[in-house]
Amino acid sequence: MPAPTAPSLRRLRSTARALRWLPEPESWLDVGTGDADFPEAARTYFPYTAFDGIDPTPRVLHAQAVERLEEGYRGALTDPHLAAHLRARYDVVSLLNRPADPGELRAALAALRPGGHLLVESADDPRPALESQGCTIVATSRRSAHIPPRLTPHVPPDLLPVARALDHTASLLLSGTRFARTYRVIARKPLNPGRGGAGGAVAGRGSAPGEAVWEALDTADTGTQDTSGTGTQDTGVPDAQDTGVPEVQNTGVVDSSAPAPSAP
Repeated sequence: MPAPTAPSLRRLRSTARALRWLPEPESWLDVGTGDADFPEAARTYFPYTAFDGIDPTPRVLHAQAVERLEEGYRGALTDPHLAAHLRARYDVVSLLNRPADPGELRAALAALRPGGHLLVESADDPRPALESQGCTIVATSRRSAHIPPRLTPHVPPDLLPVARALDHTASLLLSGTRFARTYRVIARKPLNPGRGGAGGAVAGRGSAPGEAVWEALDTADTGTQDTSGTGTQDTGVPDAQDTGVPEVQNTGVVDSSAPAPSAP
């Protein structure tokens, strides 16, 4: 499995840095993970976190096989069987570059433990739906750039090199334009669901980054891209500009057709 190209990797790492002010999560679920590019990038900052992924394509199974994921789930997060299996298992759930579908947001919150954090990047504003579920909006930005809709989850394996090249080109062309801008929102699930949004403070390694910090990170990430189209290999060493960021700190595949286990 080829590594993500350098520009895409920089943006993914910028997204992961948005949660570095938290204690290192024990478990993290990436929704729509595809080839698990985001968990692979986030592991630079969260080396002791167990990353799981869910995706409707078989790529999630390959990502697990090559150990980019601890567990891979093929299906939709809103599937009742998977939802029952994943209920209250995660400290962090990420939904990146996806529509802010209220049903999927509810399913993501159900997969979180009380007090867990949901990271959303979407062209739609997810805050009304999250606040209606009693969540506390911890941080938000409207200026972050993100990868445009990717082709790689939708093509046969023999066409992956072409799809990756097109993804790379599109990310360069759309970077910094209104087409690449999206909401980035971090929301905290209440410690006592059903009793409003009083989630309480979570001990972390600093304060949630403000919009100015996120904008500076995104500018640094998208302003120094490799335009050669060949990409570079990630060394696993944090970028130099990262020093200005506030400090944060059962393998197996579940088939959605299996009977739902009893909820905890």
